[in-house]
Amino acid sequence: MRIITRTIFILSMVSLLADIASEMLYPVIPVYLKEIGFSVLLIGILEGVVNFTAGISKGYFGKLSDEKGLRLPFVTLGYLLSNIAKPLMAVFTYPAWIFFVRTVDRLGKGVRTAARDALLSQQATPETKARVFGFHRSMDTVGAAIGPVLALLFLYFYPGEYKTLFYLAFIPGLFSILLIFLLKEKKQPVSTLGDGNFFSFFRYWNIATPQFKKVVPGLLVFALFNSSDIFLLLITKETIGNNMVTILGVNFTADSITIAAYVFYNLVYAAASYPMGVLADKLSFRKIIILGFVLFAITYGGFAFKPSVPVIFGLFIIYGLYAAATEGIIKAWITNLSGKQNVATAIGFYTSCESICTLLASIIAGILWSAFGSTSTFIVTSAVTLIVCIYFLLKTKDK
Repeated sequence: MRIITRTIFILSMVSLLADIASEMLYPVIPVYLKEIGFSVLLIGILEGVVNFTAGISKGYFGKLSDEKGLRLPFVTLGYLLSNIAKPLMAVFTYPAWIFFVRTVDRLGKGVRTAARDALLSQQATPETKARVFGFHRSMDTVGAAIGPVLALLFLYFYPGEYKTLFYLAFIPGLFSILLIFLLKEKKQPVSTLGDGNFFSFFRYWNIATPQFKKVVPGLLVFALFNSSDIFLLLITKETIGNNMVTILGVNFTADSITIAAYVFYNLVYAAASYPMGVLADKLSFRKIIILGFVLFAITYGGFAFKPSVPVIFGLFIIYGLYAAATEGIIKAWITNLSGKQNVATAIGFYTSCESICTLLASIIAGILWSAFGSTSTFIVTSAVTLIVCIYFLLKTKDK
């Protein structure tokens, strides 16, 4: 049986191109924001708010996708909104404008994510879902690795030209949208939840399976302390400081090392996602996700003690393995625990709740960092993650 279908491959290529566009900007956004006057706390609030917007809208648009029995209109609109927002980041530097544009960008993610993941789920069987989602995450992450490399090369030749980078990121995003028009779909059975207001997707909890009701709370506690990756980039830059780092006789700035480490993380993530999916299909989603959480705790515990540059790269390797062991596999697990008529709603329910926690996580991380220093932020996160691992061992079952 063919596991990677034409639809899966095209959707994965769409994500690859879209992530090239997004990740050309992601590593430089905290640097750009600090340059235009944002504090670490304000950056934390911004990232929390925009991720909350994306997440809470995932639930609504996921349920709407199930109600309509269609996926592609939501996928197309979502990628379009995100791509339009990128060059707008460079137009003005007012905090209100930055909040608005970043919100539009993330709203696009909210519109498309649940529908896209439901479409991926439709193309898989329960026995192949981790591989399908792993393949998609792998391709997505290849884009996430290419994007920062392009940013690194551009900033090497044009230091500080962040605004131009925002305009250039529009190009791969445009190609991602064009690819979507190669896809076709058949209308799916409609949702069993019925109509409702913007928050009616929360009613999914009433019909969720017992296992779903055990798995999701553990994931949400983890999300409550899993702040934006921007904090990893900030602590990398803080650890290196203003010193030049010499590697193989070449001097690199903190900005260059930070972007390079992020590229390295994405390469590991991309390479490991499909193999982790294979392991999850053969062993269990639960075991691989617990492994991922342990790796996450090691990463954050390591960053708490201001590591050297070689150790920083080692920690980003571990962080890449964590991401490969969790991101796609969690979604595969969620779709296996949901009914076929409510797949997008189930994904949307989980990701909406996750984003409420993510909003609080980024704010908590910003407050801890500002009040007690960066070390406290990373130690607390590492400790809570280990507690979550114990919960999954005691309260959940394999598949």
